[in-house]
Amino acid sequence: MRIKQVVFITISVLLFIAAYNNKANAQSMYNGMRHDGEFGIALGAAHYFGDLNTRARINRPKIAFGAFYRKQFGDYIAARISATFAQVGYSDVYSKNEFQRLRNLSFNSNIFEVALQGDFNFFKFNPIDPNYRFTPYVTLGVGVFGFNPYTYLGGKKYYLQPIGTEGQGSVEYPDRKKYSLTALCFPLGVGIKYNITDQMNIGFEITHRFTTTDYLDDVSKTYAGRNNSNFSGKPIALQLQDRSYEFGTPIGEAGRQRGFSGQKDQYITAMISLTFNLSSYSCPSSK
Repeated sequence: MRIKQVVFITISVLLFIAAYNNKANAQSMYNGMRHDGEFGIALGAAHYFGDLNTRARINRPKIAFGAFYRKQFGDYIAARISATFAQVGYSDVYSKNEFQRLRNLSFNSNIFEVALQGDFNFFKFNPIDPNYRFTPYVTLGVGVFGFNPYTYLGGKKYYLQPIGTEGQGSVEYPDRKKYSLTALCFPLGVGIKYNITDQMNIGFEITHRFTTTDYLDDVSKTYAGRNNSNFSGKPIALQLQDRSYEFGTPIGEAGRQRGFSGQKDQYITAMISLTFNLSSYSCPSSK
């Protein structure tokens, strides 16, 4: 699915939620009580997909956690704002592809994300009503996240964006600018939630993020070449832009494919959540 299509669907869904608000509020009452929403925390794992993990293998999960507030619009629809922290990373050593193993690149990054999402229950959900305490749901939204890929060489940590590993900012590649460390993401996920007490719910959710960056892993286009002006007098930069030398003769000739720029990087989280209900009371109408 293209990014523009995801944006259009997301905006349409959120507008639908807003339009549905007044009607839905009248349907969420039970004995004078109304379920207004919930706030909660989540803990789980994250994984990355991109130029270093082209086959979408899930073999190097890292920690993820977050917090969110969900505003309920009736029994089926809600809007959510969330903040999520996730760690991602991967290495060519895990690949079964001969070129990737010889390329020998690796990265790690912390992700800080804020997102707005719409949640849609398959079943009526109202924790105030004992008959409607469980539902699977889907979620769709838009967010912004920060990242900063780094790697290790000789036990020392190096951030990769300032180095310009693909010639960003060099004389030889004037069209390659330093990539932004902030990008948009479009969460799309499924989950289940169950009301365990009048005050608390437990849930599990898997959410995939499409992004607008191909540099989450610092790999996208072609090698800049060992004679690139970015690396002049900078042995560390030379070593980090092409690490195939660790296996013998370097392969990083200028213009040779280093990554695949035709597809943006992505990441996914799987988290268990604990939420606390927010309810209000209204005197039942005499009518």
